[in-house]
Amino acid sequence: MSTPRGQLERDNKRLTGRLALMALGSFAFGFALVPLYDVLCAVTGFGDQKALARAAEVAPQAADESRTVTVEFVADLPNVGSWEFRPVIASMQVHPGKLYETEFVAKNLTGHDTVAQAVPSVAPGNVAGYFHKTECFCFTPQKFAKDEERVLPVRFIVDRALPRHLDRITLAYTFYDQSIRVGQR
Repeated sequence: MSTPRGQLERDNKRLTGRLALMALGSFAFGFALVPLYDVLCAVTGFGDQKALARAAEVAPQAADESRTVTVEFVADLPNVGSWEFRPVIASMQVHPGKLYETEFVAKNLTGHDTVAQAVPSVAPGNVAGYFHKTECFCFTPQKFAKDEERVLPVRFIVDRALPRHLDRITLAYTFYDQSIRVGQR
């Protein structure tokens, strides 16, 4: 039994309407991702530029010389081959409350001038509130000339209030080439 022409036209219009609604919904969802990302950053503390700026205001405390915490440093690149990025040292022993400094090295191998941004993370996650960066290359985007290599400092304090059972912290950075993220060259 064949479908009458009128029924076929109604089905096609209904399908077209549903597809248009789906396209409109996808478009709206794309715009909603930016505020959703901001909320996620505010809740988790990852990538939150306001929290990074506040971290610079932390003052050194009296060091707890009776405790030692191992801080490990990790560097990661999302795209292989366009950058060289590494910590100068793999780890250090620190006393909570004392200000420390370490360095990372980045080299632009993209073949052109570019801008890069480091996104930090601290593990385990429950330690993030006790790890305070007072100076960090992650606070602002970094401009690099073609083939430029630069030493990037990080100053930090591990809070004396860090629970005693936590004796190891990992500070990791993922280094993103901003020109790739936004489609520039």
